[in-house]
Amino acid sequence: MKKALLITGSLFFIGTSMISCKKDYTCKCSKTYTSGTGTNTNDHSVYTYNENRKRAEDRCNENTKSGSDLFGNYSINCQIQ
Repeated sequence: MKKALLITGSLFFIGTSMISCKKDYTCKCSKTYTSGTGTNTNDHSVYTYNENRKRAEDRCNENTKSGSDLFGNYSINCQIQ
């Protein structure tokens, strides 16, 4: 009886530990402009993801990019806070 209870408890613990907890993760992005006179960094955007940590980090990293616009060349860097 004790053995069956121990096995059942162990299986329950393993099963629940394999389920990733979802919670709100905040992804903050900053935009850095680079020009001949130096760099200028500003807050760009904030996203909230209700995911497990790995999925939230992946979605946050998808917002990282670089390019150019009227103000010059820029890069957007994002990370989970």
